[in-house]
Amino acid sequence: MIAAMVQLAEATTIAAAMAASAAGWNAGDLDRFMAVYADDAVYVTARGVVRGKTAIAARYASSFTAGGNTRGKLSFEMLVERPIDATHRVLIARWTLTGKETQSGYTTLVFARRDGHWRIVTDHSS
Repeated sequence: MIAAMVQLAEATTIAAAMAASAAGWNAGDLDRFMAVYADDAVYVTARGVVRGKTAIAARYASSFTAGGNTRGKLSFEMLVERPIDATHRVLIARWTLTGKETQSGYTTLVFARRDGHWRIVTDHSS
């Protein structure tokens, strides 16, 4: 029972972190969007692997504007969230960008608990 309550609390915390990240995207606030990423995060794209929070932020920077994001409004639908071990969790979610046209895909995120916060250490989105 206690383990189930801890799992629910951790899942809720991660969902809140993802909602805060999406809110940063939607407000055009790159720092707020990136706050959920660890400094040493890796991002897997169709074109290769991007290493480090700074490089990942640089990849996104051009679409951020004061008051929004040129790529549209971001939302996440949490599909699967489970523990890997005591300090790592995996989240599979569907992302959706709504704007001039709607785009959607899937993301697999690995989180690590660092300094009391859950941070994305691996992001594979398609």
